[in-house]
Amino acid sequence: MKKITLLALFILGISQFVHSQDIIQQAPEGFDEEQVSIERGTVDTVVYNSETVGTEREAIIYTPPGFTESKKYPVLYLLHGIGGDQYAWLKNGNANVVLDNLYADGKIEPMIVVMPNGRAMKDDRATGDIFAPDKVKAFATFEQDLLNNLVPFIEEKYPVYTDSEHRALAGLSMGGGQSLNFGLGNLNTFDWVGGFSSAPNTSEPEQLLSDPQQAKEKLKVLWISCGDEDGLMRISKRTHQYLEEHDVPHIFYVEPGGHDFEVWKNDLYIFSQLLFKPVDRSIFNK
Repeated sequence: MKKITLLALFILGISQFVHSQDIIQQAPEGFDEEQVSIERGTVDTVVYNSETVGTEREAIIYTPPGFTESKKYPVLYLLHGIGGDQYAWLKNGNANVVLDNLYADGKIEPMIVVMPNGRAMKDDRATGDIFAPDKVKAFATFEQDLLNNLVPFIEEKYPVYTDSEHRALAGLSMGGGQSLNFGLGNLNTFDWVGGFSSAPNTSEPEQLLSDPQQAKEKLKVLWISCGDEDGLMRISKRTHQYLEEHDVPHIFYVEPGGHDFEVWKNDLYIFSQLLFKPVDRSIFNK
């Protein structure tokens, strides 16, 4: 089957998709820079009890401008890479700034963003040998911490919806692999899934999605992206090819760049604009 790169073109409300190998829509200049005189979201640190790990753990919570306890919000769980922690998206990705600017432009739906530490172990710091077997294993263990501890905590403490239609999961590199593994492995939990430059922890496609029909029925948006100079492109391509062969609607977005936050900030900028809105999946694989 002919390989088709699906590129997302988002202009004034993200209403169209353009399929082309020549057109790549990038975030505008200054999208990740603080703007004056705009309302900002709030960044907080929360501590939750992890029965999975056997200790208390931290997560960063971003609540949108105008947040109020009197209404309910959908939730995006946003994961970091192997060398990061719960602060990575703030320190290196300016995630709160990107989101603030999108809200100021009226481009995204109000949502809570949860940035956890995806290394589910008692000493979850990104220190020493970050590729040590126990630390790598902890990224897989995080699936149970996320599903059984963190998600229930957020749904108890914050005014959020508790159905899959209002939950999204996305991440970069190691977190991209986690997002695909956990999101596609729990289709009744997340309707919106994004893998940015997903790392080799991503399961083989046949294991990743053993029931393509269920994904067709459940997923609102399945996003696969990678920089065109990224040495891990093969991971995203093999996932895309499997999804294409099984006619699973998805977006395969190839953008300029390597394996770094310049790419991942752009992914967040575009992916977040898709979330929790009506979407026509029938056009994804054209």
